[in-house]
Amino acid sequence: MPKYSFTHALMPGKLARFAVGMSVAAGAALAATPAFAADHDVQKPAHQVSAQSVLKIAESQIGVSENAAGGGTPFHSWYMSSPRAQETIARDGGTLRTYANAPWCAMFVSWVGEKAGARPTVGWDAYTVTYAKWFQANHRWGTLAKPGAVVFYDWNGKSTTGIDHVGLVKQDNGNGTITTIEGNTGNGKVEQRVRPKSQVVGYGYPDYRA
Repeated sequence: MPKYSFTHALMPGKLARFAVGMSVAAGAALAATPAFAADHDVQKPAHQVSAQSVLKIAESQIGVSENAAGGGTPFHSWYMSSPRAQETIARDGGTLRTYANAPWCAMFVSWVGEKAGARPTVGWDAYTVTYAKWFQANHRWGTLAKPGAVVFYDWNGKSTTGIDHVGLVKQDNGNGTITTIEGNTGNGKVEQRVRPKSQVVGYGYPDYRA
């Protein structure tokens, strides 16, 4: 079964492999997330980073694959070594080791933002729901598929709390679908995908250079 979001509750069966958060209320989760500003080290001002530069970095990772345990990617290693990992452990519970084989779609998008020097506006998190709420809290949320937008999916509805997966929009295809670049796809890889907009809950908009 495909695995997507870094869930915050342990689920039965095959979906139960990864859980860091335990029972975090939305308000508490948002309080622990970074605002649209640099926090731990110097990053480029948002207006100096373009959507295309972010997408170029994302595309360079196409084909990167997880190991048999569901981890082992550069995105896992980076997240585990980042200050953000300790913050999300404090917020959600669990241990650093839990991230080693965790679903990594949000870690991939966060890694791309970091490599582009755009973390303050792309954000970073391992949990898709909290990641979406961060964009909402910063009034950078909407329903238009723009290049470089962070796209959030719910396979079974349109609920923010039901978000299963996250990626980056490459383009709106104009036919009810979008082309995306995503990590932790059903094949356990970074891939370019075409997705129906009907699966999209919303889009987070980094403050890119015009």
